[in-house]
Amino acid sequence: MESVFWISVAFLAYVYVGYPLLLAAYTRLARRPAGNPHVARAQRRDDFPGVSIIIAARNEAHRLPRRIENLLECDYPADKLQIIVASDGSTDATVDALSPYRNRVELILLPPLGKANALNAAVVRAVHPILVFADARQRFAPDAVRRLVAHFRDPHIGAVSGELILDSEDDSDGRGRSDEASSTIAEGVGTYWKYEKWLRRHEAVAGSVVGVTGAIYAMRRYLWQYLPTDTLLDDVLGPMRLVMRGYRVTFDANARAFDETAKDASHELRRKTRTLAGNFQLLGQEPRVLVPGVNPVWLQFISHKVGRLVAPYALVAIFISNAMRVITSPTPFYLLTFAAQVGFYALAVYGVALDRRGRMTAITGCEVNREAA
Repeated sequence: MESVFWISVAFLAYVYVGYPLLLAAYTRLARRPAGNPHVARAQRRDDFPGVSIIIAARNEAHRLPRRIENLLECDYPADKLQIIVASDGSTDATVDALSPYRNRVELILLPPLGKANALNAAVVRAVHPILVFADARQRFAPDAVRRLVAHFRDPHIGAVSGELILDSEDDSDGRGRSDEASSTIAEGVGTYWKYEKWLRRHEAVAGSVVGVTGAIYAMRRYLWQYLPTDTLLDDVLGPMRLVMRGYRVTFDANARAFDETAKDASHELRRKTRTLAGNFQLLGQEPRVLVPGVNPVWLQFISHKVGRLVAPYALVAIFISNAMRVITSPTPFYLLTFAAQVGFYALAVYGVALDRRGRMTAITGCEVNREAA
């Protein structure tokens, strides 16, 4: 059991500390630029290729007008922009919401078969050589599209990920979330996201990132490959397919999109669960990614993606092996590590309980206010 404990500890230490240190050391020695060094250079009109911006949306009528206005305000030639909204079985007023933009937006009405199907249909309708993928919820910085597109001057670049900037969650949904609750969640998500973006920046320098930001990324249209309808992580499967074909997928921290943080812990849990499930699914869809030599970024993929899939099992192994060591042959060190784990998990359970109580209080408060009104 002692060997299981230390192997699991070493594994987690590598995934979350050793791998980032290895990336930092490699990028410091390589000094390779993450993308095109002339991205920020002013461009002539002839330098702007046509761009098809794709949004897959389901029941986003309340967000789409603001999103379209945001895209129309970007500093890119309007006649070289095509905006496509693929409605994935929407049952709200999506058609009415986009009617004022019928001359600028192509709306595709589809049955509810999932985001991957919507993206496939939209790419078929795209007429320009560069695809930019966006979501209905976020907003782009004015120069985001231009910065993404500029990377494709390098023929080795197959896709570019932008950077997602998380804002504090506001109370515009009227649910009455306390500032303390939302700020705590925002702080936790924000810290993790900063860590994730640091990894992506350094992976781009080392070769290619192993996934892009679904809210803002671009790809060469002729490199697009049909996504299976049940695909959960199009922003990982698509880029990894490009890497397997010998293209680089890079990251531009200056091509920015802005979003709000999770509303509550349960929302963030659903997102993380979907991400983990999508990573498991990816291994079944593209098992070649696990083969050294076939996957040019095998070490990055194993360390960044597969390592996180195995991490929960390593935590379980640490806890059980530590408990067995305490039962069979207690020593001060193993007693301390076991107590630390018990305390950590107790705090986690307490945090979940506080979050649930906060949500119930907020819902009760809203109902009382409505009755009083």
